Amino acid sequence: MIKKLKTVFIFIISMLWIVSSLLAQNKSTVRSSVPVRIGMYDPAVDAKVEALLRKMTLEEKVGQLVQYSAGQPTGPGTGRTDYNDMIAKGQIGALFNISTAKETNAFQRIAVGKSRLHIPILFGLDVIHGFRTEFPIPLALASTWDPLLVEKTSRIAAQEASATGIRWTFSPMVDIARDARWGRMAEGNGEDPFLGSAMAAGYVRGYQGQHLDSRDSIAACAKHYVGYGAAEGGRDYNTTEISEHTLRQYYLPPFHAAVNAGVASIMSAFNSINGVPASANPFTLTQILRTEWGFRGIVDSDWTSVGELIPHGIANDGITAARKAFLAGVDMDMVSSLYHDHLAALVRSGQVA
Repeated sequence: MIKKLKTVFIFIISMLWIVSSLLAQNKSTVRSSVPVRIGMYDPAVDAKVEALLRKMTLEEKVGQLVQYSAGQPTGPGTGRTDYNDMIAKGQIGALFNISTAKETNAFQRIAVGKSRLHIPILFGLDVIHGFRTEFPIPLALASTWDPLLVEKTSRIAAQEASATGIRWTFSPMVDIARDARWGRMAEGNGEDPFLGSAMAAGYVRGYQGQHLDSRDSIAACAKHYVGYGAAEGGRDYNTTEISEHTLRQYYLPPFHAAVNAGVASIMSAFNSINGVPASANPFTLTQILRTEWGFRGIVDSDWTSVGELIPHGIANDGITAARKAFLAGVDMDMVSSLYHDHLAALVRSGQVA
């Protein structure tokens, strides 16, 4: 397996083993002023991942980068209904939009009992402002200017969600939003990067807890990276024009705060930034996130944002979209199925290296 893919799989399989199988042993402690990078980098886990990688076929490695919705859809789907068979073959790494223990247990029994290497499925959900217990929307919580309160509400949400087998939330949304016409600003922390950064860290601490491998902790996902809240005219998914100064001064700080708080994952956005789609942007995904900030977690695409590189106009077909997203730094393909369909062929042809 090529070096880049091997590094990516270490991140992803480490996360799966930690949040699904509770294999890591983390020695960090977390308070309201938590030190960073918790839970995912235990050398013992790395050794287990290396041993597992040596056993995996290329198709099984690609499977860990594939994510589908198996419940209530929140966007256009793939039409697939063969998840049980795909899980048994090791072709799916994560499922989401499932909200009961009965459902997660049914899929997990297939993954652990029938797949060749018994790698568990990672279950995610949009746990935005509570799970069974509902709290005010994030914009309302941000108006309290109380990150500790946000941390407490997120801790309760994590405890409730993890009890059903959900170990990954697509939250917090940390987009800076300054146009009230953009409806999703209700899901974020408003217009101020200082407040947004404080709240981002509070959410991460609350969801992930003192130890990410604890039974009542879930992995957080800071979204939508980056500039999603700057959509022109307040129209969702619209383009953005953001200077590098403005990007670094206003839109990036909440994401940086989430990374410094140890966030396990980042979600790449739908929008383009100065003509380059955020889900195929090596400057933001690799240069800033990986090289400058040292982020070691997973970059997950937003719903079909890999497939949407085609209407963005930078890819003529699915195989090109998959190649550009992966090489730019998107580790997991949510719903579009393009990694499942094309990534192994791209590796064998040498186009992904």
